[in-house]
Amino acid sequence: MRRNIFPPAARPLGARAALLAVLLAAAASMPTVVRSQVQPPPPNRVFVEGEELVYNVRYGFFDLGQVRIKVLGSVRNGSSLAYDGKGYIDSYPKVPFVDLHAVYESLIDSGMFSRRFVGKQKDNGQWDVSRYFFDYPGKRVLIEVGDHDSVIVKRDTLSIGTEYHDGLSLFYFARAKLFSGEKLNIPTLIKEQKVSTYIDFKGDHTSVDLDAVNYPVDVVRFEGNMDFVGIYGLTGGFEGWFSNDDARVPILAKMKVIIGSVTVELMKWTRPGWNPPRAKG
Repeated sequence: MRRNIFPPAARPLGARAALLAVLLAAAASMPTVVRSQVQPPPPNRVFVEGEELVYNVRYGFFDLGQVRIKVLGSVRNGSSLAYDGKGYIDSYPKVPFVDLHAVYESLIDSGMFSRRFVGKQKDNGQWDVSRYFFDYPGKRVLIEVGDHDSVIVKRDTLSIGTEYHDGLSLFYFARAKLFSGEKLNIPTLIKEQKVSTYIDFKGDHTSVDLDAVNYPVDVVRFEGNMDFVGIYGLTGGFEGWFSNDDARVPILAKMKVIIGSVTVELMKWTRPGWNPPRAKG
């Protein structure tokens, strides 16, 4: 079984807020709604081993960094199946006053909730680490926080009464629920705090432009809100547009952070047989 990674308790720092936005949603730059989703939804094929999605993070006209999210493989324990997802966040070298490098890994149950979520973040030349272990039979989360992999400086336990999400598992949960039409308050663990993420999967069918292809992309829109200030100042409302197909790939993101609003755009992808779906008409 692979080593786990979960984001540490990070400090909300201006421009860094942009670089976590893609773990929660994918959206386009204010497209016009064409019609509500009326066709039967495509099947759910969110988890494909080897899938890798690469995003550019932009604040206004300035490129801040890059996010890569991968499905490394699957883990089976008896009748239980989970997928190992991993995210890498790196600021671009020429961005002033920002030198961010982070790695996140989540073990996500096929039922779409987090089993464990651990992460490393380099801050001021030092790698901080946090680990969350979800013990659902025991109705608790075990927490470890340290300065390095082998140095634990804090241990804590939180009680839980339901299934929870971390930032990375929420990324896949939103993909799975895209066509549900539901309005959900999703229990989320952020910065060692139990919070909620609200998403309205309204299912508006529209199209958006993507720099990586020369045609409009067929997408489905949703919107949501966070009732907390998250890592790097991520907070408030967000909008999302995912591909209108069985892959449900996040295409673009527009989210609020403490410095304003950022856009996260799909720039590269590796997924067998998949390209962004072309919008009809």
